[in-house]
Amino acid sequence: MAMDVGNVLVAGLGVSGVAAARSLARDGHRVVVVEGRDGERQRAAAAELAPLGVEVRFGGGLPPETSLVVTSPGWRPDHPLLVEAAARGVEVIGEVELAWRRRPPGAAPWLALTGTNGKTTAVRMLTAMLVAAGHDAVAVGNVGTPIVEAVEKPHDVLAVELSSFQLHWSSTLAPAAAAVLNVAEDHLDWHGSMEEYARAKGRVFERAGVVVYNADDPLTARLAAPYEGAVGFTLDVPPRGCLGVVEDLLVDRAFVGDPAGTAEELATLADVRPFAPHNVANALAAAALARAHGVPAGAVRQGLLDHVPDPHRVAHVARVAEVDYVDDSKATNPHAAAASLAAYPSIVWVAGGLLKGADVDDLVRRAAGRLRGAVLLGTDRGIIREALARHAANVPVAEVEGQDTGVMDRVVTEAARLASPGDTVLLAPAGASLDMFADYGARGEAFARAVRRMAGS
Repeated sequence: MAMDVGNVLVAGLGVSGVAAARSLARDGHRVVVVEGRDGERQRAAAAELAPLGVEVRFGGGLPPETSLVVTSPGWRPDHPLLVEAAARGVEVIGEVELAWRRRPPGAAPWLALTGTNGKTTAVRMLTAMLVAAGHDAVAVGNVGTPIVEAVEKPHDVLAVELSSFQLHWSSTLAPAAAAVLNVAEDHLDWHGSMEEYARAKGRVFERAGVVVYNADDPLTARLAAPYEGAVGFTLDVPPRGCLGVVEDLLVDRAFVGDPAGTAEELATLADVRPFAPHNVANALAAAALARAHGVPAGAVRQGLLDHVPDPHRVAHVARVAEVDYVDDSKATNPHAAAASLAAYPSIVWVAGGLLKGADVDDLVRRAAGRLRGAVLLGTDRGIIREALARHAANVPVAEVEGQDTGVMDRVVTEAARLASPGDTVLLAPAGASLDMFADYGARGEAFARAVRRMAGS
């Protein structure tokens, strides 16, 4: 749909901000970008936008002529510029909402998903299923191509990964089908409360044609409860209207001719890679969205077989002295770490980083019986140490001090000392990486390199 030409302020020069500014300028809008950081990358982005007539300001408030603000996900709602916009009655939206409003006639439908954990894996599985069914499909949103660029191209269907930040600023989004994978404590520093965080996740359902939810996750099920005909997925035998698991099969009892009396086999557990219970849930969510779009069962299985897992997600690094070393650096919050810990019976746990206000007591309590040791690093390691003392007092704990990235060699050495043959040394930090590393990928790479050095390979 076309947007009236006006004066638009884009908040932030990140990937989504640059894409939004470029797209708006091409449509004839007068675009001003406000960026709080003045560095080499930001200056390069400003130079890229200058030929389009986009003005970049490093700091400053809201220009008086502004008719719309398009904010980047990293800007919190309490940022002074956004507060000023609200006070002046200027609408604030995100890049996702902008993309939705700018869809051309006959635009590709959106299959959207969100969740605290598993979003990228599930959206990549979904894309592979759609492609296996012969569709021109692309993963967009919080992963891959900026969505404001993707809507300009003639794709058949878009597989859209959405964060809670993006959903907070989306008001008219109406995907053909939408899924919530799970909801657990995360980003409370941005949203202000668990209630607001969950509300943002639930916005994906508000105008969705088909609602898909995790029936094993109480909060997710509560978000879906108001929607008649919602489709659940479960790791148990599915009731009518759900997808689930029967023995070693993923089955569909929702998108079949007779949901009461029949089920259709979609894939086997062995088709899910890397295999872990939470990854089976991701596969079921992706399958439900694909089935909502008419994808046949054979293409669901082929998509799972074609799917290439992203790095640092339950990735086996090496086996050294009969001990497996696994990199799940992407487990950046307690909920993700709990899913990872549940996949192994005997673990030396490598954990720590920035907890972002999240509580780890329940995580430690549930995992205590699987832990053979723990190695802690990073800013909030003391919080995890105290939780271990309360709920797993017999588990030996090693703390590795220092904020330099070189501490990972000492971490792996300590983990090897605590591990016995048959154990898994699992990097599942439960916290963000930015206290010590550029991102979770850099943390995972540091762990993998340290393991290989120890192994002499």
